[in-house]
Amino acid sequence: MARFPTWLGIALAGAVTLSLAGCSSTGGKRAEDARKAAAAQGGAAVNTPRWTFAMITHSGDGDTFWDIVQSGAKQAAVKDNVDFLYSHDDEAQQQAQLVDAAVDKKVDGIIVSLAKPDALKAAVARAEKAGIPVITVNSGSARSKAFGALTHVGQDETVAGEAVGDELTRRGRKKALCVLHEQGNVGHEQRCAGVAKTFDGTVENLYVNGTNMPDVQSAIEAKLQADTSVDAVVTLGAPYADTAVKARTDAGSKAEIDTFDLNAKVAAELKDGTLGFAVDQQPYLQGYQAVDLLWLYKYNGDVLGGGRPVLTGPQIVTKDQAAALEEYTKRGTR
Repeated sequence: MARFPTWLGIALAGAVTLSLAGCSSTGGKRAEDARKAAAAQGGAAVNTPRWTFAMITHSGDGDTFWDIVQSGAKQAAVKDNVDFLYSHDDEAQQQAQLVDAAVDKKVDGIIVSLAKPDALKAAVARAEKAGIPVITVNSGSARSKAFGALTHVGQDETVAGEAVGDELTRRGRKKALCVLHEQGNVGHEQRCAGVAKTFDGTVENLYVNGTNMPDVQSAIEAKLQADTSVDAVVTLGAPYADTAVKARTDAGSKAEIDTFDLNAKVAAELKDGTLGFAVDQQPYLQGYQAVDLLWLYKYNGDVLGGGRPVLTGPQIVTKDQAAALEEYTKRGTR
C-alpha cells in the first residue's frame, strides 16, 4: 500500500465513508454508465444551459502534465453540458492577457493556475468584477482565497514537499538535490522548502532551464560529479525524472532519483526500480473537479471546500503501486 501521512489517511477514509453513505450499491454503476454513455455519444448527462468555461494555465508547450489536466476537464465538460476552452502560456504576463481575453469573451466561468500570482491578480479581479466565477487550480492555493476565487483545486505544495522529506528520511538518504525547472514558480519553491523542513538530511536547490532538456541533464550531471555526497535527486515534474536518470548514469552516480508527478514513463521506471518514488497530485482530478465545481456553483450555488483548498494529493507512489497505475498512465488519466 502507498504510504500516506496520517492526516491524508483520515481525510481519504472520511471521503470514502461519505461516498458510500451517499449512494446505493447500484448508484455508482448507474452514474458510471451514464458518464460513459454521454462521452460515447458526445452528449451531456444534464440539461442545464450550455455554459462556456475557460481554463488558462501557466503550462509551457509540450508539458504532458497539463495534457492529463485537460483530459479530466474535457470529460467533466461533456458530462456537464459545457463548452470547454483551454489556453496556456508559461510567461505570466501573457497568461494574464489570456485571462483578460476570456473575460472579453464573456465566458461563464474561469479556471486559472497561479504559478506567479502577482502577475495574475489584476486579471482575476477583472473577471470577478465582470461577475465571472473563478476557481484556481494546481498552483497558488495560498493566494486563491485572497484573490476572491471560489476555491482552489490541487495539492498543498508545502505539504507535498514535507511528504517527500519524510520519505527521503525513511529511506535513509543524507543529501538531496531539489531540481527547480521554472524560476519564479511559487509552487516549486514551496515544494523544495517543504522537503527541507522535514528531511533529516541536507537539501540543496538546483535551478535549471526547464525548456532545454540537454541543459537540464548537463546541470544535474555536473552537480552529481562535483558532489558525490548527493544520494537523492528530486525533480519537480515527471518529464524531468528520466532526464535526471540519464544524468545520473553519465555522472557515474548512485543517487536515487525521485519525482513529483506521474506519467507512463515514470510508472514504468518505478516498476523496474529505476526511480525510487513519485508524488502523485492527480492532475486528471484537478481538471475534472475544477469544471465540475464551476458547474455546481452555476447550477446550485454550491462551493466545496469550506473556504479551504480541495486537495487532490499528495500520494507517495512506489514500486509496489506502479503496476496498478501503469494502465491509467497509458490512457492519460494518471
